Amino acid sequence: MHQKLKTLTKRDIKQLNIFERKVYRRILGPVYDNEKGNWRILTNKEIYVSVIKPTIVETIRLNRLCWFWHVQRMEENRIPKRVLYMNLGTTRSRGRPRNKWQDEVRDGRIVGGEGWQKKVHNREEWEKLLRTAKNHPILHMPME
Repeated sequence: MHQKLKTLTKRDIKQLNIFERKVYRRILGPVYDNEKGNWRILTNKEIYVSVIKPTIVETIRLNRLCWFWHVQRMEENRIPKRVLYMNLGTTRSRGRPRNKWQDEVRDGRIVGGEGWQKKVHNREEWEKLLRTAKNHPILHMPME
């Protein structure tokens, strides 16, 4: 399955956050604790305070929004647009349907409610929606 279409599960998000913090700990190195008189690793909160960049999960979600916007503007006969809306006609498994990242976008949960479909074809309006989405709580995962 194409990586852009793969849904990020809670486990995937947790693993990405763990990996990201591990890399930042390696880059930032240990800190000297004056009170205890020894070296220690940075806590998660200290890492997120010192690193001003968006997390890897936020970056993935924003890139997906940009890709979604790009595909929405394509002609109907283009392969990426046909694949995005393709229904394979297979029977679904039992239980609750799996969440899809496209559903979050289509429902307007990330880009600020209804009316985003009209703004897809206007670059300035869409970029304004993306700036709003960058601050949306659904993009920001709590620190673990």
